[in-house]
Amino acid sequence: MLPVVALIGRPNVGKSTLFNAMTQTRDALVADLPGLTRDRQYGFARRTEVPCIVVDTGGLVENAEAIAGLMVAQTERAIEEADRLIVVVDGRAGVTPQDQFVAQLARRSGKPIVLAVNKTEGFDQDVAVADFHQLGLGEPLPIAAVHDQGVISLLETTLAGLTPDPQDGPEMTGIKVAIIGRPNVGKSTLINRLLGEDRMVAFDEPGTTRDAVLVPFERDGERYTLIDTAGVRRRSRVEEAVEKFSVIKTLQAIESAHVVVVVMDAHDSVAEQDASLLGTVLEQGRALILAVNKWDNIPMEQRDLIRGQLVQRLQFADFAPLHFISARHGSGVGELFASVRKVYAAAMRDMSTPELTRVLEAAIESHQPPLVSGRRIKLRYAHQGGRNPPVVVIHGNQIDHVPDAYRRYLVNVYRKAFDLTGTPVRVAFRGEENPYAGKKNPLTPRQVRKRKRLIQRNKR
Repeated sequence: MLPVVALIGRPNVGKSTLFNAMTQTRDALVADLPGLTRDRQYGFARRTEVPCIVVDTGGLVENAEAIAGLMVAQTERAIEEADRLIVVVDGRAGVTPQDQFVAQLARRSGKPIVLAVNKTEGFDQDVAVADFHQLGLGEPLPIAAVHDQGVISLLETTLAGLTPDPQDGPEMTGIKVAIIGRPNVGKSTLINRLLGEDRMVAFDEPGTTRDAVLVPFERDGERYTLIDTAGVRRRSRVEEAVEKFSVIKTLQAIESAHVVVVVMDAHDSVAEQDASLLGTVLEQGRALILAVNKWDNIPMEQRDLIRGQLVQRLQFADFAPLHFISARHGSGVGELFASVRKVYAAAMRDMSTPELTRVLEAAIESHQPPLVSGRRIKLRYAHQGGRNPPVVVIHGNQIDHVPDAYRRYLVNVYRKAFDLTGTPVRVAFRGEENPYAGKKNPLTPRQVRKRKRLIQRNKR
């Protein structure tokens, strides 16, 4: 599973800006106001050889009360989840009592710690970090998150000693299928039904998530590993305080899987958390299946209405197979395996360069790319650039001007031509190099042809 790195520190030292720089997103809200981040924010960082999950936290303050106390609790939870910690301090403000409090909390965790001194742009770096040695957290690393200075070096130092997870081991065999969804939608009940035995002890208690559970098995000669993010514990081990839904384990499961089954409750409308989970699956390029559970309890006269609402709200994932099931009674569950095999085959499909180019030519003939400053965008040929998800690389001229709408058109064309059901499809454009670039006074193609004709005439 991917390592987890938590960013901790007092308010307004730039943790959210650093989070955005590490994940190369704008997911964390950033403003010059202390305490803006109250809940934990999660993202993938892929800027070094070892990818990881980064957790952005609210500011830590000593003797916190009310909302600030909740922020501290959220940060403490993030520290528990993390494999490594980055303590972020403000290089312009120097060491404060709150920094001392954060350093003490970090040391108490026993986790590996890296100290990042932020906002050091324009300063002598040795001077900027000198004051922070007193925190006792090792050699301070100067960074300027807002300018992306020192961020990659910080990640490399934090992840030193770790190696990329090969994702395949003795417990991860065959098609890896992650079962994810909001609490209490029936994930463990579904896995029990898929396995045909009570491997997961399921009961009606929302939010009992803690660890992802790997369940290898065979069915019809095909090997699978189910990744159960519910990880339901037996009743005797569930504490009175219900454990919270573990975002970390869900993100790790999505990263490890070939196919992700998103389970939703037929009685609930598509919630923001459902859409967020689906967006994360698509962002990671995983093949996707939608399973609407507890369908047996929906009255017949309401089913068409609910189907229509789901289709409308899930338009951004309309390529994914949609199943209406009852995990408890087994109706519709058997069809999931056929969909798993189909979307996995689509995600791993090999596509030849001649076939990809032929489909491109047919697509252009049917719908030409738009004109740019009076000149037509020219797309010449295509080849496969990756699998899981399938990546089609198209070579041509003026590719920087290809509109998003035309990219989506090509995605749909390739999806239909190669039956890429259930998997995201990515189309990338690559410009053709100018053979005359860098040469002094290069000849135009017309001049080259003219010169060749003169040479041939002289030979006669």
